[in-house]
Amino acid sequence: MLKIIPLGGLGEIGLNMMLMEFEETIFVVDAGLMFPEDYMLGVDYVIPDMGYLKENAAKVAGVVLTHAHEDHIGALPYLLRLINCPVFGTPFTLGLVRHRLEEHDLIENARLHDVLAGEIVRLGPFQVEFIQVGHSVVDGVGLAVRTPVGLLVHTGDFKINHTRVTGANTDVNTFARLGQEGVLALLSDSTNVEKEGYTISDKEIGETLSRIIMSSTGRVIVALFASNIMRIQQIVDIAAERGNKIAVNGKSLEISVHLAKSMGYLNIPEGMEIQVGEIRNYADRDVVIITTGSQGEPMSALARMAAGTHKQLRIKEGDTVLLSSKFIPGNEKAIGNIINNLYRRGADVIYEKISEIHVSGHAFREELKLMISLTRPRFFIPIHGEYRHLVLHGRLAQSVGIPEERILLADNGQIIEFDEFGIRAGDTVATGRILIDGKGIGDVGRSVLKERRILSEDGLVVVTMAFDEETGIVVYGPEIVSRGFVFKQDTGHLIEDAQCVVLEIVEEVEPGYPNRVAEIRTRLQKALRQYFFFTIGRRPVILPFLLEV
Repeated sequence: MLKIIPLGGLGEIGLNMMLMEFEETIFVVDAGLMFPEDYMLGVDYVIPDMGYLKENAAKVAGVVLTHAHEDHIGALPYLLRLINCPVFGTPFTLGLVRHRLEEHDLIENARLHDVLAGEIVRLGPFQVEFIQVGHSVVDGVGLAVRTPVGLLVHTGDFKINHTRVTGANTDVNTFARLGQEGVLALLSDSTNVEKEGYTISDKEIGETLSRIIMSSTGRVIVALFASNIMRIQQIVDIAAERGNKIAVNGKSLEISVHLAKSMGYLNIPEGMEIQVGEIRNYADRDVVIITTGSQGEPMSALARMAAGTHKQLRIKEGDTVLLSSKFIPGNEKAIGNIINNLYRRGADVIYEKISEIHVSGHAFREELKLMISLTRPRFFIPIHGEYRHLVLHGRLAQSVGIPEERILLADNGQIIEFDEFGIRAGDTVATGRILIDGKGIGDVGRSVLKERRILSEDGLVVVTMAFDEETGIVVYGPEIVSRGFVFKQDTGHLIEDAQCVVLEIVEEVEPGYPNRVAEIRTRLQKALRQYFFFTIGRRPVILPFLLEV
C-alpha cells in the first residue's frame, strides 16, 4: 500500500511538509515553516510536528525540496536534528539551505545532493523525477514520483506563463508526457485558485517598473523578497539602461544575490554594483537601491529607513520607494505603518494596491485547469492552501472532467492510501504545530500563550511578604508592585487597599494553620483577582512570593 501523509500545508498557507511511504521507505517532500499568527505572542516561527517521522526514523530515505522559499525549507534544520538523512534539491535551493544549516551549526554533517531539472533520484521503491516549473524563485521544480502503485505528480509551487522575460518557464511538455504515461494522482498548488484568468506577465510588470524608475527624479528604492532573483534581474536591467549604479542592502538579500551571481542566475554588469556606503558619492538620480523589508519586518533595512534609524540610508524628499511584492495576510498593518512613515519623510511610495508592480508566483484558475488537462490524473488531491482553497480547487477539477468521487480533500495528519482498489482517506497520525521561541523548540504551548495574552492585556501584580518561621508574624511586607497594570503614580489608594486585602487574608489564616503559607498564597490570589476586577475591571496575573525566615 502506498501512503501519502501531509504533516503541514493543507488547510493553511505555509508549513509545507508531506511524506510518501511504501512499506519500509519514507521520503519527505519539503520541510517548511510558517510565521506566527497574531495570538502567538513572542513566537518567532512555527514548524510542523515531526513526531511521526521521529517514530519512523529508520525508514526515512531522504528529503526532496521543491524550491527555496522558507515555507518549504525553513523547518529543515529541525528535521535534520532528528534524522540526519540525505537532502535533494536544485543548486539554488541547496545554496540557501547551506546558509541556514551553517546558522544552526549543522552543515558539517549535512548530506546535500544537487539535482537538476530532468534528473531522477531513486529512494528505495520510489523514482523521483525533477520537473522545471516557473515560480517567483529560480530553480523551482515539481515532482514526478513513480511508485509500485502508479505515477504521482506533485506540482510544487508553480505558474504557467509563456511571457517570462527572466527565469525558467514551467515545462508543460514534460507534464503532458506524464499525462500520456498515465498519472494515478495529481497533487496541485491551490494558493491562487480564487483568482480568475491567468497571472499577469512578467513582461507587463517589467514595463510598469521601467516606466516608474525612468520617470523618477531622485533615488529609487525597491523592496522585494530576497529570493526573487527574476525581479532583481529586471531592476538591474532597467537601472543599466538608465545608466545607474545598483546597491544591495539587507543580509538575506545580499546572500541571495551573491549566490545567484555565482551560479549564473543573476547578471550584474562589471562596475555597476556599489556598496551602500558609496551611495553618497553619486547623484540621487544615479542610484537604485534594492532592499529587504517589503513585508514590514521590524528590523529590516526598509523599516529602519522609514523609522530614521538606518545608519547609512535616510529617506528624503524626492525618493521613490517601490514595494514589489504581495502583502502577505497578517502583515498589512506593519506594511501600512512603514508606508505612512515613508510618506512622512517625503518619499513617494508605490505598492501593489495602486500599481501593477508585482506578479504572483502561483497559478491562477486557467493555469490550474491547464495543469489538470495536461496531466489527466485518475485522482486529484488539492494541496498548499487554506481549506476554502482546497474546496474551490476540487470544484475546479470537476469543471474540467474529474469526477467528484475521484477528488480527495485531505487534512494534515490524514493518511491517504492507494492500493488496487483505488484511493481513500485512512487513519490519522499525530500532527500539529511546534512553536519556536528563541532557542526553545516546542516549550511554548497553549498555556504559555494564554499567560502571555493575559500579561499583555491585564498586566502583572507581584506580592512579596516574609513571615517569622516560629511565630508566623509578618516581618516584611506586604510589598505590592505592578507591571503593565496601572501607571505607578496612579496606583496610590488602589495598592494601599490591596495591601489591606492581603493583611486581612493573613489575619484569617492564623499561626498554626496547616500549610499556612500555601493557604495564604491561594487565598490572596483569589481575593486580589476579585478586588482588582471589582475596582477597575481588570484581571492581572497575581504572582505571590511568600517566604518563611
